[in-house]
Parts: sequence; structure tokens; C-alpha cells
Amino acid sequence: MTASLHGGPTGVDLTLRALRRFPDRTAFAWEGGRLSYSATLALIGRLQAAMAAAGLAHGMRMALLSANRADAWCAGVAAQALGLIITWLHPVGSLDDHVEVLQDAEIDALVIDAANHRERGGELAGRCPQLKCIFTLGASNYGTDLLASADAAGEASPRSLVGADDYAILAYTGGTTGKSKGAIRRHASWSAVTTSVLASFEIPQDPRYLAVAPITHVAGTKVVPTLVRGGAVHLMKGFDAERVLATIQRERINMTLLVPTMIYVLLDHAALDKTDLSSLELLMYGASPMSPSRLVEGIERIGPVFSQLYGQTEGYPLSVLRKADHDPSRPELFASCGHPVADVEIRLLDDELREVATGEAGEICARGPQVMEQYWKRPEQTEETFRGGWLHTGDIARADERGYLYIVDRKKDMIVTGGFNVFPREVEDVLTSHPDVAMAAVIGVPDPKWGEAVTALVVARPNATPDAAALIQLVKERKGSAQAPKRVEVVDSLPLTAVGKVDKKVLRARFWAGQQRLVG
Repeated sequence: MTASLHGGPTGVDLTLRALRRFPDRTAFAWEGGRLSYSATLALIGRLQAAMAAAGLAHGMRMALLSANRADAWCAGVAAQALGLIITWLHPVGSLDDHVEVLQDAEIDALVIDAANHRERGGELAGRCPQLKCIFTLGASNYGTDLLASADAAGEASPRSLVGADDYAILAYTGGTTGKSKGAIRRHASWSAVTTSVLASFEIPQDPRYLAVAPITHVAGTKVVPTLVRGGAVHLMKGFDAERVLATIQRERINMTLLVPTMIYVLLDHAALDKTDLSSLELLMYGASPMSPSRLVEGIERIGPVFSQLYGQTEGYPLSVLRKADHDPSRPELFASCGHPVADVEIRLLDDELREVATGEAGEICARGPQVMEQYWKRPEQTEETFRGGWLHTGDIARADERGYLYIVDRKKDMIVTGGFNVFPREVEDVLTSHPDVAMAAVIGVPDPKWGEAVTALVVARPNATPDAAALIQLVKERKGSAQAPKRVEVVDSLPLTAVGKVDKKVLRARFWAGQQRLVG
């Protein structure tokens, strides 16, 4: 009795409630089409009926591979309403990555966006014989057309057949520090993500959200909050700077989410200063740190609309650096990932699980309703990650007297050089403050004298030629000789993971082949 009395709505409940509330409004818009709230609700009902008719039932697992499409998002909601556990495959993931997830998650059913991933879907069908059911969104030469089946099912009102304690989603980590792991959440945790976003982020009252990054991942956590507010989600299939700018101006977009590398491209694009961005109220950024100097440039040229989000697959959101904190008169906050969100508890702990003193570096550890249940089929890693009753994020940070967090780096990215600990993030921020540097990545490479030598790989700004000696001297002046790179290499680009983070595993592999790092 107590559990039901104090329980709350599931994410499915929040979604269906919002769609029923604003029937005539536009829920989704994309190039060449729109879908109203009532039409979205009806499509979810038909998809749920088609899935049930195909034998899908509570507790089964479904994976979906799609570009940013409204019908694919509806298929995910329909599956969850039916009681399935869903896994979104990253739309730019490799074939081997996708196969690994499908096998590890023991997926029963697969939904493929036939317009954008038809070939990959066929490859997955051939590589994964355990699949009981393959659906396509649109006609294909394999599987069953789910949209045609939904139309054949006729009108059907969607019904939520799940409770707060049922499993909702199995999401796989980006794999930036090792093999990707599945983080499983119950519906109570999944709905907590939505309520936390609504409570702690500065979502406009009438959101017009431009979804550029894949809504299969963190960009998707803003979809239901947008609908709860009665707003519209404008879907874009992939990042194109010119189209992003044109869409913001044309549709009077007031909210979007970009990773820092996308923002850098916008800042370097010739069309930026010719585009009317006056409608934009909130530009959220996250997934990786943003250069403080480029952040200042963004505020000057785009406006005081920036808000940094911090979290990870295992727990999101954890902190936010709000718009008012992006104040050029307090530039020290530009290096912060913000203040903990309202419904999470965060402590900075040392290796013995002791809380560190203010200003000292410790691992960000969190508790809250938005934290995952466990790693799928990985009890030892779950136990280690939840050591001492906390989610250990692997991020090392300092906190100031007001509780603002400053991430100095990933625990596994720390460089040990000549007995000193160097956090690459701090060196990268200095390097990107130079007017010739657009992006920078700092890693440790094997060295017979130092153990690891601090090495910087930098991308030049347009029409600039960074001078290695000048960059090394700049770091010496700002951070001291121990943190200064022993070598600076100018590169055309940096490898990125599927979620837009610099892939330091790839960078390190070039230097560490056949050797083992002591850190990470």
C-alpha cells in the first residue's frame, strides 16, 4: 500500500498525459512534415497494437536503430508502454558495436529505419540469428514493415501496461574508457530524468526544441520535457552548420542541445553573423568540456543563452551550469560543470571513500533517483561502480565554497609524469585559449625518462598556423613546467566518439601499442 501511495508516474504516463493535453498543437516537425499531438498519440496506439499482434510482450527486449524520426520515437514509447525493455543503437555506431550490443542485451526484436539504415539492418539480421522479430519503418526486402502493420491494426488508444518498478531501458555507455556496458533503469528512474530536467534546466515556457544530436541518446531526454510544456520538437537528421542556423532563424527555435565540437563549427561558419538568432533562449551543451575561450566567444556572438549539462549514461542529469553562471565578469565559472541538480546528492571522495576538503580533487560520486539500477550482466563492475553506496562517475573534480564543481579530468585520463599528476583538461583549456587553436587533446605517451610525457594534439583555427614552442611556453606560464607538453603536434582533426567526445583511446593507441598504461 505504501509503495503505491508514494509512487509516481512512469515516463510513458508523462508522455501520454502530455499528448492528450494539447491535441491540436504540433508535437514533431521535420523537413517536409509535421505531426500533431493527437496524431502522435494515435500512432503510438497503432504501433502498440501491431507489436502486441506480433507476439511482443512484457519483459521482452527491443532494440531500435534510426535517425531522428518521429515514428521511430513513437515506436520506442509504444514498446515501453507494452512492457518491453528498449535499447537505442547509436545511429553512427559501427556494425561490430551494434552486433555486440544486440548479443549482449539478448535482444528479441529489432526495429530498423529503412530509409536511413536499410543496409545496416540487413547486416544485423544476418549476424544476429537470436532475433525473434525484425521490423522496418518503411518497406524493405527483409523484416516486417511496422508502419504498414500499424495502419492495418486500425485505431487503438495507447495504454500503459507498466509500473514504476518495471524495467524501462537498457542504455549502453559510450565506451570512452573501455568496453561499452549496458546500464539498465526502471521506469521510476527513467521518469526521474524528465522531472529533473524540468526542475533544474531552464526550459522555455513554450519550447521550440531543435533536436540536432541523436534523440536516441542525451538529446532525447529533452523530448518529453518539451511535450510536457506543450512545445514542438523540430527534428534534424545529422549536424549541418548551415542548416542548423537556417532552421533556428526560420522556425524561431528557442532551445537546442549541441556538443562543443558542433558549437566550434558554428562559431567558425561564415553564415553565423548573418543569421538572426534572436529567438534562441537556451543553448545547452555537454558530453565533453568546452574551451573557456571559445565559450566567451560564443556568448559574445550568439548571446547569453549557454547552459552546461553534466551527467553520464549511468546517472543523468547530475549538475547544471545555468545561463546566469555564464557571466564574463566571473570567468572562473566557465571551467565549472555547475551546481548539483535539485534531486541528486553529490560528494567528492578519495580512494578510501573519504570526502575531500573544499578545493581538493576527488571523484564525483552521486546518489539520486536518476541513477541506473545496475550494469547489465556485470555484477563485479556494478559492485565497483556502486562502491560505498555511491555511483562512482570516474570524473575527478574540485568544489568551491559555493558547491560549484570543476572537473579536472577523467580518472583514467590522468597523466603521471616524473612523479607528478597532470590532468589533461586543465592543459587543454590553456591551449584552446590561444587564438590559433580551435581544439586540443592532451594525452600521456610512453617515455623512458618521465614514464609518461605530456603530449598535445591541436587543431588549428581557419587560416592559422599554431607554433608549438609558443604553445608549450603558454602552458608553462599558466600551469608550470610539469604540466607543459613535451611535444605539440598539429593535426587536421581529432577522432570523435559517437556522442561527440574526443576519443582518447584512439589517440593513445597510436603511442601505446604493445605497452600497458598504469593509469586507465
